[in-house]
Amino acid sequence: MREYSQHLGLKKIILVGFLLMMLGTVSELYLLNHYEDTLQFIPILSIGLLLLLVLVLFFYRSHYLHWVFKILLVLTALSGIYGSFLHLQANYEFELEMTPTRSGWDLFLESLSGALPALAPLSMVVLALIGYSYLILINYKQ
Repeated sequence: MREYSQHLGLKKIILVGFLLMMLGTVSELYLLNHYEDTLQFIPILSIGLLLLLVLVLFFYRSHYLHWVFKILLVLTALSGIYGSFLHLQANYEFELEMTPTRSGWDLFLESLSGALPALAPLSMVVLALIGYSYLILINYKQ
């Protein structure tokens, strides 16, 4: 019985963390006007779909919904990796334009710390991992 109550507590903590991270991330993206381009809208759409699916999973669970949730989590993680690439590429092009003589490692480091936060989109990967942890916990049978 004690193990079950610990499991229930962990599930609640992960769910609250997952919800807060989704709400915080989508709020920040909205406040930064991260919806002006089609590609910029991908993380907002992804988080919106995750929120909807978490709500549905809270009341109704099925093998099909779990499968859809897993796919959406993978797409969310991939969007974070792709977003990081796009941020890094934009910073790289800007840095190269500003100082055409710069190259190699120095150019890469400057691109990482450019105007666009190159590593921030990787938070979508963390979000997907938290979501997957929640999915594992709701599949747990005592």
